[in-house]
This record gives sequence, structure tokens and C-alpha cells, in this order.
Amino acid sequence: MGDIHLMRDELRPPVDPPRRHLMSVADLSREDVERLLGTARSLARSLEREMKKLPTLRGRTVVSVFYESSTRTSSSFELAAKRLSADTMSIKASGSAVDKGESLKDTALTLGAYDPDVLVIRHPQIGAPQIMARHTNAHVVNAGDGKHQHPTQALLDLYAMREAFGRLEGLHVAIVGDVLHSRVARSLIQALALVGARVTLVGPPTLIPRGIECMGCSVSTTVDAIADADVVYALRMQRERMQEGANYVPSLREYTALWGVTPDRLRRGQRVMHPGPMNRGVEIDPVVADAEGSLIETQVRAGLVVRMAVLYDLLTQGPTAVPTAAVKDPVAAVAESVA
Repeated sequence: MGDIHLMRDELRPPVDPPRRHLMSVADLSREDVERLLGTARSLARSLEREMKKLPTLRGRTVVSVFYESSTRTSSSFELAAKRLSADTMSIKASGSAVDKGESLKDTALTLGAYDPDVLVIRHPQIGAPQIMARHTNAHVVNAGDGKHQHPTQALLDLYAMREAFGRLEGLHVAIVGDVLHSRVARSLIQALALVGARVTLVGPPTLIPRGIECMGCSVSTTVDAIADADVVYALRMQRERMQEGANYVPSLREYTALWGVTPDRLRRGQRVMHPGPMNRGVEIDPVVADAEGSLIETQVRAGLVVRMAVLYDLLTQGPTAVPTAAVKDPVAAVAESVA
């Protein structure tokens, strides 16, 4: 009888490990964040070389599917995959079968037939990445779903802050503007709490979600609250997500007068950030956006190396807690393999 049980165990198909995805900052532990930022730092060194391409993901396929307009996120994911030598394919909803009424499930099944390794998706509906994950065998990265989550934006923001201050623990970040419609704000609040930073939300009462303090942040409706922050993070007024006919603020002119990030409202040493695209002269003064203390260009550069790190991480260990010491430096690993 023992031999029969042994044979049954030998014939039983191996259980595949669960597919790893990056849907939300909630998928990450602090150790995961530290690992991803460390990997991004290592990869940033590779971009300083004359030959910037690494063979790390050669033979892998990364497909990007964007149902919403994007410049920074879509271009950085595509370039990140190419810098790691992956094959890439980019699909925009406009001009695709989506225009003919194809459902997200059918799009997922179609793309899944090509056997991609990673699917990067941006969609106006909350939960779209989860649908994509259910109907493909790819690792799925959420590049923004509705006003829910944008985890890689939060990670690149942490990277830019750490580069500027040398730390994340204890930083005070004031997030100013349209928090109600912002997936960036939700992801960033979670990410900053994870690394021990303090967050204050600032904006009109109509644009601050009720009960958001339960996420571990404080709230102010006066712009004076940005005075003691290390980082002032301006958000765009997302008029495309606002209900038609709803008056969240009397006018953009009044919003700028009361909550705009202007030079006279900042003190020396504060750093300013914005996820883009910016409405210059509305939520942020052009002088502030282009000033020496602005980290906005740093955020764009961080987007490339952080998204390289996310792709590398998903295809090598994934966003589950792994001791940092056990993770090999990707640049060193490539050097060893070439040698």
C-alpha cells in the first residue's frame, strides 16, 4: 500500500506557484518596497554606461494595453522593457477592436493567446487589471485603474524622494489638490505609510474623500498646512473624472488663488513634485515647476528605472517578501552571466 501511495504522489502533477502581479501598493510589504528601490538603484547605474541595454529579459514578451491617454507611463514601460531586452507590443484602445465593442475579457483572451510574460494595463474602470489576470497566464501590472490605484507611480515617487533626501522614514509629504479623483494620491498615501513617512492632504473639502484619515493621513482645507512639509506634492485637477454639472470648486481661478502651489507659499529647502501632466498656472505655478527645488524631472527619470525594476522583479521573484540580502543585484548578475 505504501508503494501505491508513493506512485500516486509521483504521478501527481506539480503545483505551479501562484502567478505574481502588481495590482496595488497593498500587494507590497516594506521589504518588497526596499527591494524594488534597491533594484532600481542598481539598474540606474547601468543607464550611465555607453551601452544601456541589459540582456536580463531576453526572450520575454511585455505587452502594454492602454485604454486611457498616457505619455509618461506608457513610454517608460515600453522603454523599460526594451532596456532589459524584452520583446514589446503596445496597444491603444483607440483604433483597436475595443472601438468595435470588444469586451475586456475577449481582449484578454486574445492577448493571452500570444503567451505574453507580462501585461501592463491602464483602464478607466476599477478592477480591470484583475479581469486581465483571470483570463491570461501573464504577470499583470496595474498602470492605473480608474481612481483606484497606480502602484508604479507611488514607487517612482518614493525613489525620487529618497534620491533627494537620502531617506524616507520621517519625511513629511503634503499632497495638495484633487485627492478625490486621484489614484496617484491613494497609492502614494499607502506607500508613504509603509515606509514610515507622514502625509497631510490639503485641498477643498469637496475634493477630499470623507473618512480618508483612516488611511493614516491628516487633512487640512487651508494651503498654510504645506508650510512644514519636506515635500509639496501637487495634484492635477482631473476634470475628465468629475461628474458633469458638479461644482467641486467655484472656478479654476479661485482654486489657484486658494490652493495653488506658488512661490510665496513655499519655504527654502522644500521640494516640489507632480505626477504629470501639469496644468501650469492652475495647481502649480510655472516658476515653481521649473525651480531648482522641483523634483518633477527626477520623477520622470525615476519612472524608467523603477519600471525596469518592477518587470525584473516580477519575472525573477515577484512582489512577495524576500529578504533583501537574498536578492542578487541585477546588473551584477548580468555581468556574471556574460563573463
